[in-house]
Amino acid sequence: MPILSNALQINKTYAKDALRLAVLELQRAEIASASLDARVLLQHVLGVSREQLLVDDRLVITPQQEAAYQEMITKRASRQPVSQLVGRREFWGITFRVTGDTLDPRPDSETLVEAVLKKMKDREAPYRILDLGTGTGCLLLALLSEYPNATGVGVDISEQALEVAQQNMSLLGMVNRARFLRSRWADEVEGEFDIIVSNPPYIPTQVIPTLAPEVREYEPHLALDGGEDGFDCYRAIMKQVPKLLAADGIAAFEVGIGQQRELPAIAEAEALQVAGIKEDMAGIPRCVLVQHKR
Repeated sequence: MPILSNALQINKTYAKDALRLAVLELQRAEIASASLDARVLLQHVLGVSREQLLVDDRLVITPQQEAAYQEMITKRASRQPVSQLVGRREFWGITFRVTGDTLDPRPDSETLVEAVLKKMKDREAPYRILDLGTGTGCLLLALLSEYPNATGVGVDISEQALEVAQQNMSLLGMVNRARFLRSRWADEVEGEFDIIVSNPPYIPTQVIPTLAPEVREYEPHLALDGGEDGFDCYRAIMKQVPKLLAADGIAAFEVGIGQQRELPAIAEAEALQVAGIKEDMAGIPRCVLVQHKR
């Protein structure tokens, strides 16, 4: 029987007690971030801030809230990601809705936003932005938040992911600046773009079974599987970039560990060249910038 269930049986009423027991349950399930996860889930259930939860020792949790919290703790113990349980994730200082139909926006991907902003410095320019494999729409919508006069298009093959992206667009008040369409990469896309971004599937097929359960069991394999060597999607996208990218434009790709070594050759084959490589916060090359050959 889960530890937290014992709290229900003896009618614990204080949030601090529910939190303590939830941490123990997650630790028993070998969740490395047990304390953080238990707190975030309790904040969500109670609708309180981190400060209120930490400071108010007399904060009461109702039986209904306890039951809801227990359900979330049980699901987290089975390795369902916290973001899916609360239905949101922070990215670039913006809260995005997430579901099991989308990749969880990660800090690593913020490297693409940083790289684009450094390369395309005119914040007032009316850039046209294309996001290939948009998922939650986080890359496109984060860039639009930084370029107030820009517009953009996000594409994805998953109708369910597109629904999430459209919801995020509406929640952020960007319905007049962004649109989303179903397409296999840029097959249905027309026109030129000043900025192209993509976080395509890049995990080699044989590696997927070794991923953490949070990813392997709960994130869409369609957004993970990059083929036998992890480069299938890069090859497909790079063939389309020359006709889509404006003369002075830039394309930014997220890459996995070590993949920055292979991407230049794929770009060269399409008359493109690497314009820079940016590392993430851990010092890992995470973003490869591509432009037309000069």
